[in-house]
Amino acid sequence: MNITEKILARASKNESVEPDEVVFVNVDKAMLHDVSGPGVIKVFEKLQKQGISVDKLWDPSKVWVAEDHFVPSAEKVSAENIVKLSNFTKNYGIEKHFKYGLGQYGICHTLSHEEALVLPGEVYVAGDSHTNTTGALGAFACGLGHTDMAYVLLNGKIWFKVPETLYFKLNGKLPEHVMAKDFILRIIGDIGTDGAAYKAMQFGGTGVYEMSVDERLTLTNMTTEAGAKNGIIEPDQKITDHLAERGATNYTALKGDSNAQFAKIFEYDGSEMEPTVAKPFSPQNVSVVRETSSIELDKAYIGSCTGAKFEDLKAVAKILKGRKVKIRTEILPAAISIYKKALENGFIKIFLDAGAMVGPPTCGACCGAHMGVLAKDEICISTTNRNFPGRMGHVESQTYLASPLVAAASAVTGKITDPRDLN
Repeated sequence: MNITEKILARASKNESVEPDEVVFVNVDKAMLHDVSGPGVIKVFEKLQKQGISVDKLWDPSKVWVAEDHFVPSAEKVSAENIVKLSNFTKNYGIEKHFKYGLGQYGICHTLSHEEALVLPGEVYVAGDSHTNTTGALGAFACGLGHTDMAYVLLNGKIWFKVPETLYFKLNGKLPEHVMAKDFILRIIGDIGTDGAAYKAMQFGGTGVYEMSVDERLTLTNMTTEAGAKNGIIEPDQKITDHLAERGATNYTALKGDSNAQFAKIFEYDGSEMEPTVAKPFSPQNVSVVRETSSIELDKAYIGSCTGAKFEDLKAVAKILKGRKVKIRTEILPAAISIYKKALENGFIKIFLDAGAMVGPPTCGACCGAHMGVLAKDEICISTTNRNFPGRMGHVESQTYLASPLVAAASAVTGKITDPRDLN
């Protein structure tokens, strides 16, 4: 069995499982945020009217809550949703509630690894499509809808069809000017946005294990953009060290068997990777950066669970140090812990000296909700994960997806720029 199959076998108490087999699994961790939480609360209210008990959760200690999509509150409804969420966690005894404006908080998919809330070998479900991100730690992580999340919170279980697994092997280290974002965009360009529909995407090879934990998280995050059920990387010493630094040592990491089966294997040579963008209006509409260098920009956005981890901000600081931005540039660290670390390392001063705006952790601009949405005909280069029509604002705006290095270089020149081409 491969790692995804092993985790699902353990969680369903089976000796082995096979692709397409339906299994009922025990969930280890569950998460809600300020968008999915109110939806789940509505399901609870509906169940209660039907005479179904919703008096207690299966295990409040295994549930955590993030405020990230509409913080700071965008308008009255989002403010009221935060209150609903606070009442919910209080009523059900959920202690892990990361509140905006009260110390550590941030984007949910960042908190999962920053706070070691999810561990290798676990089954983790959450009310958000990019829950796949946390598979970089060696967990089975996927998003669920409101009704399924309500069932999990009440019962601690859910069914899955065991997915087939596609294996993506990166041979050799990526060049300095290339990041994990370039690699995953290349993959999505190759297989398409439905190329991994209800499949697992597993990453491996020397190039993947050369990557930092932050970079690996970018790979698994964007498996969602290929339609994958989950993204996953077998844990190694870097994962062990990352979790140990956060006080997490009690877990059982799993790895696939040496003869594990995959539906298909894709191999890439790291030295052949180039800085890449996804052009409007799809993550699969990819091009090497140098083929889009004539595109003039209105904005550069460096943020989100995909592009504002510490290593992302480090890459941006490397580009912006001693330079000035030519277009509106927004940089939003993905969590307060990352913000503080960036401050301690001098990155925030570099960003401000370059003329960029530094803001609070939030999903607002990424999902086109608030905190910097795009106007009609505006063109943005962004470190986010989606560029469908209207994703970041007006339906007639355009978003180009890129790595933090490309986004920062483009902010300096005002047009899409390969970081190798900066003066």
